[in-house]
Amino acid sequence: MSSSAPATTTGNLLPVVMPAVFVFLWSTGFIGAKLGLPYAEPMTFLALRFGIVVALMLPFALLIRAPWPKSWTEAGHIAIAGLLLHGAYLGAVFASIDLGVEAGVSALIVGVQPILVAVAAGPLLGERVTRRQWVGLFLGMLGVVVVVSNKLSLGIGTPFGMALSVFALFGMSAGTLYQKRFCGGMDLRSGSVIQFAATTLLVGGLAFALETREVVWHADFIIALGWLVFVLSFGAMTLLYILIRRGEAARVSSLFFLVPPCTAVIAWFLFGETLEITALAGMALAMIGVALVNLRR
Repeated sequence: MSSSAPATTTGNLLPVVMPAVFVFLWSTGFIGAKLGLPYAEPMTFLALRFGIVVALMLPFALLIRAPWPKSWTEAGHIAIAGLLLHGAYLGAVFASIDLGVEAGVSALIVGVQPILVAVAAGPLLGERVTRRQWVGLFLGMLGVVVVVSNKLSLGIGTPFGMALSVFALFGMSAGTLYQKRFCGGMDLRSGSVIQFAATTLLVGGLAFALETREVVWHADFIIALGWLVFVLSFGAMTLLYILIRRGEAARVSSLFFLVPPCTAVIAWFLFGETLEITALAGMALAMIGVALVNLRR
């Protein structure tokens, strides 16, 4: 009896701890972008990040003999999901922040993602979204709108920068649904190599076509690059894949409503990004929405 108690406790805590850790780690991705972008252009930054990840992950996957896709079609699905999750989403977020959009604001715009996923999950994945979940999703969207409106009223960000964050929103939503629909059996080790390699080619090509590819190897840039490589690309993305595999798409994506307030608090502490009363009220609405979507009856 006593020997099974720790295992039971751990099993009960995992559904709570994993989403909480994921939200914190994912929030720091916006912070890492803001910290490192003064020293490298966005596509150059991402090409370095993903190139390092592939260089580290490929030998590991080969060494442990991780299973690879059995067909080119399966590999293609994995690559497309990676291009959406890493290329479209992160590429647009980095470019948006590089154009002056605050890390917290970019996170808030991308935080609308659960609304899109919930709408599309029904016809595409056959998932049922309850009335209580729709109420939660509405409250979450309302909270995001309140905070974004407050920031825009202060003249923070540019229209094109905001549009890039919206593009990131659609990229992440499509990537979440595509990963759930076509890559449910993907091995995390070999599949991640394929996804990061495909994205490296994409952002690397954009860097050569659009940027100077100059890098200032400042301590802040090295810290940001190391954090994004090891903590985000290895830790947070692995957690995301596990959560997508274990949970419904709408329920998993609703975790992203918690990323904006977490990012805003970190950005306030590190960069002085302000948190007005209106913004705090909007964040509270978003968190209530997440609770309604995620907590079981």
